[in-house]
Amino acid sequence: MSSRESKAPPPPDNAEQIALPKAQVQVSSEALFRYQVVSDVRSRRERDESLSDSVNQVASRQHAVLTGGQRSVSKRTLYRWLSAFESGGLAGLEPRARSGQGTTALSSDLVRFLQTTKQDDPKASVPEVLRRAREQGVLQRDERVDRTTAYRVCARLGLPLSQLSTKRDRDARRFTYPHRMMMMLVDGKHFRAGAERARRVAFFFLDDCTRKGLHVVVGTKGEATQVFLRGLYELILKYGLAVIIYLDNGPAFIADDAGIVIGQSGMHLVLGTSGYPEGHGKVERFNRTALSTVLRALTRPEVEPSAPALELRLQHFLHEQYNRRPHESLDGQTPEQRWQADSQPLRFPSSETDLRERFFVTETRRVSNDHVISFEGTAYEVPRGHATTRATLRRAVLDDSLYVLHQGQWTRLHPVDLTANAYARRARPGATAPDDDQGPPPVPTAACHAFDRDFGPVVTTDGGCPEPARVCDSAHPHQQENQDE
Repeated sequence: MSSRESKAPPPPDNAEQIALPKAQVQVSSEALFRYQVVSDVRSRRERDESLSDSVNQVASRQHAVLTGGQRSVSKRTLYRWLSAFESGGLAGLEPRARSGQGTTALSSDLVRFLQTTKQDDPKASVPEVLRRAREQGVLQRDERVDRTTAYRVCARLGLPLSQLSTKRDRDARRFTYPHRMMMMLVDGKHFRAGAERARRVAFFFLDDCTRKGLHVVVGTKGEATQVFLRGLYELILKYGLAVIIYLDNGPAFIADDAGIVIGQSGMHLVLGTSGYPEGHGKVERFNRTALSTVLRALTRPEVEPSAPALELRLQHFLHEQYNRRPHESLDGQTPEQRWQADSQPLRFPSSETDLRERFFVTETRRVSNDHVISFEGTAYEVPRGHATTRATLRRAVLDDSLYVLHQGQWTRLHPVDLTANAYARRARPGATAPDDDQGPPPVPTAACHAFDRDFGPVVTTDGGCPEPARVCDSAHPHQQENQDE
């Protein structure tokens, strides 16, 4: 957390404190996509839409993937994901391991033919590829192949299956949520500041119901994701948790860190596609207002281009000007008046410590022989004892600090100081490990005595007979009791 952050104000008297869901150890990209789609359905349910209508609307369109591209989801899959999320949260959306994924009912020759043909001609349908296989002798004339099986094999191999629909059949109805903090709109706006026209990006956080500007943070393009998450953390401390967060396809929002943090904080994520009407128009209208009233004037020579100074200017614009102006869509009320008139209680985490735990993500890295790991091009030194192992790291997304579990405690890692290591005294080796081969014991062991007693020679060294062993020396205690009786 940056040094310029102030302590969070106490929550209002009518605030509701809630327990956040358990933080995940690791979250896969597939679970993040499923969480995004489930959030879309649940956001429609917050607008009092029926479950069937919400599922139908979500299943009828393509969904943006955090790693790029778009996917469609069937209704049956949506119902299954909703049930898994309600029962297990974010962990319930993790894909289950399937046995036999590497095998298929199709012959290896046909699988290779599917790969080659679909790569050369991505627009060819699966039945067309099967017909080509018959014509070229890969399939016999009377050999039957289920095209559904072939389709699933193509999907498993990641082959192109169909073109994306270009029809504009998305749900374009306008909406407004009835209460504050039900949906929070977030968007990044690039601008230039100061006499040198330095490049900066500002993340504005807006409430959908009241149109109130909640918060704004400023940073550079290279640290966009970290700046956005810092702004989200500060906003939650001041106003509490939102039910839904609407983001566009900006690079700061499609990073896995953003999806993991929002999911671990118990909020729903809606990632709008390009031109997606829900929430997009409100954000663009605010961007025009911000550009014409404050952003275009930040290139004046007296403006300090540092991020803290710009944040002070933009926060003054939000809270002292924008939130106090009458808004046409609010029937002449100001955003601040609409916010104060809403009786919906704000929802705060049970503690700041619990909230901060949600701003950690877990990653795995291999430790080199000289106790060093590499993360984003920087070498970090790991405590001794982890060489050649795969260490689990915790990364704080607010400041990108790294921690490793060492001797039962999370120890912060620091970049390798090569110069200091050159002058540092070498560590002394530990005590030599004892040799496993310590030689025979000086006297026979109990096992040796027992063996000699039962399987020893029948004559002594001088040719005589040895004395018989006493019963109490050789018999088992239970056997001895039976003999005494």
